[in-house]
Amino acid sequence: MTDFLGELFSLKGRVAVVTGGSSGIGQAMASAIARAGARVVLAARDKSRLARVAGGLREAGCAAEWVSADLGDRSAVAGAASAACEPFGEPDILVNCAGINLRPPLGALTVAEWDLTMAVNLTAPFLLGQRFGPPMAARGWGRIINVTSQQAARAFANSGGYGASKGGLAALTRSQSEAWAGSGVCCNSVCPGFVPTRLNARVASDPALSAALAARTMVGRNGVPSDFAGVAVFLASAASGYITGQTLYVDGGFSVT
Repeated sequence: MTDFLGELFSLKGRVAVVTGGSSGIGQAMASAIARAGARVVLAARDKSRLARVAGGLREAGCAAEWVSADLGDRSAVAGAASAACEPFGEPDILVNCAGINLRPPLGALTVAEWDLTMAVNLTAPFLLGQRFGPPMAARGWGRIINVTSQQAARAFANSGGYGASKGGLAALTRSQSEAWAGSGVCCNSVCPGFVPTRLNARVASDPALSAALAARTMVGRNGVPSDFAGVAVFLASAASGYITGQTLYVDGGFSVT
């Protein structure tokens, strides 16, 4: 049984780059991928947080490094992509989890807010996919995992530019799959339900709203970052070799109520 599970889910020998890997869902996914055997490079802005998370993974016996970058800046994304290859080589796994959550009412959304939202939530995953996807395809194996949102499929709570960016990311996932799945690169997205993190601190700090969101799920609770550990390993491993172009909802049934 152990050998079978190891062959199916082990990431030993793989290299992963995880954006947004210093907190929340991204940290949980990065940790799971690292503990499954991959060498992981975390990419985010906060150097102290990155150093702390990477240090914790190393203390747990994992191989982890980090790169600090503003993913809203195209030149910084290019620099981060190059720097991410230095510790362990070209990645086999790319997880795009970094995001920003600017959600004023649509009529009040400025062009600057729109541009920044698209830059971080959609353009950065595109640029990183363009950098890492073709080499994965040339090697005949790879995994791209994009983290989207409930707002990718339906509008609520001032979805505005945020929802548009995440809808675009879900569509980008399908385009990446069309481009590279035939060469062994499976590209899928993960859609969370409500998970209290730094990204949605305003909602998370409202007990009544948090309780209402939990009541909308089938399991009766909101998510926690550790709920994304298993799906990260699954989609990053050989176990998902015939799954591509899909959005996997990890939301306690929120999306179907």
